[in-house]
Amino acid sequence: MKRRHNLLLALVSSLIVVGTSYAADSKTKDASSNYVAPKMQHAAYGDLKIVVPLTTDDKAIHTMKLRNLENSLESGTQWDGHIHNTVVLYSKGVSLLKNPDAETRQKIDMLKTKGVKFVVCNNSLIEQGIDFHQLYNVTDSDIVPSGFAEVAYLQTQQKYAVDPIN
Repeated sequence: MKRRHNLLLALVSSLIVVGTSYAADSKTKDASSNYVAPKMQHAAYGDLKIVVPLTTDDKAIHTMKLRNLENSLESGTQWDGHIHNTVVLYSKGVSLLKNPDAETRQKIDMLKTKGVKFVVCNNSLIEQGIDFHQLYNVTDSDIVPSGFAEVAYLQTQQKYAVDPIN
């Protein structure tokens, strides 16, 4: 009986300690979630260049990529840097700019105002029979000869990091 009492006492004490720690940490928590803001240290980002190849027509991937681009720009500002992003659309990735919904158009416009470049593969346009004038906010200066080669060019000649997730 005494053993159970000691075990129960230890359990209650642990809960009190955990509860106290949780209450102390709640000052850094967002009221809408259980997220706790980290207290991390990081060196300044400086200038970073990222090329984002987009080759899929999956709208969920498009949404994720646009969100990643926005997050990278915010992180660049937060960590004393500047992020240069170029999105290279080829193969089915061209579909991002074919009749995008209002929310996607707004996101693309906002990213462009913050310096994100969107370029489109001419080979993909030819293969898919698409006139670039049919794509959202694309001009002839946004067309590159080969999306695949453009990614390699940006990586090797312009020192861009390549986003590996597509």
